[in-house]
Amino acid sequence: MSEGSDRAGFAGNVSVEHAFDRLSAEAAATLIDVRTRAEWSYVGVPDLTVLGKEPVLVEWQSWPTGAVAADFVGTLEAALAARGVAKGAPLYFICRSGARSHAAALAMAAAGHGPCFNVADGFEGPLDGARHRGASGGWKAAGLPWVQT
Repeated sequence: MSEGSDRAGFAGNVSVEHAFDRLSAEAAATLIDVRTRAEWSYVGVPDLTVLGKEPVLVEWQSWPTGAVAADFVGTLEAALAARGVAKGAPLYFICRSGARSHAAALAMAAAGHGPCFNVADGFEGPLDGARHRGASGGWKAAGLPWVQT
């Protein structure tokens, strides 16, 4: 499915730069961070204030159990509705490295939302040669805005 399609569904993987560009260019485009509360607090979150937006923060899995949230779709639908995000708006899903966000994008696409995109490499990207994240890919390594609380 192409970026410009108006059909709901999973629309594929995009780079962090592409996601930021589309979030900037499309008023309805929404970023959903599906990491855990601990990650948001200790690692940071994308900062979209320069775009006049905020990411939607909804956990896909709970910490420390790793269990998928029982009503992820319903919780996210409520959060999107509270922000006035229409069901056909482009949704960009991000996690640490792209795995959880891929699953979350598929779940929302199956529920009739979208187009849903997975932000490949996520917030921190893959492990580098020293087995650290955040330097060789992802939102932070790309120099995109983020904040830590």
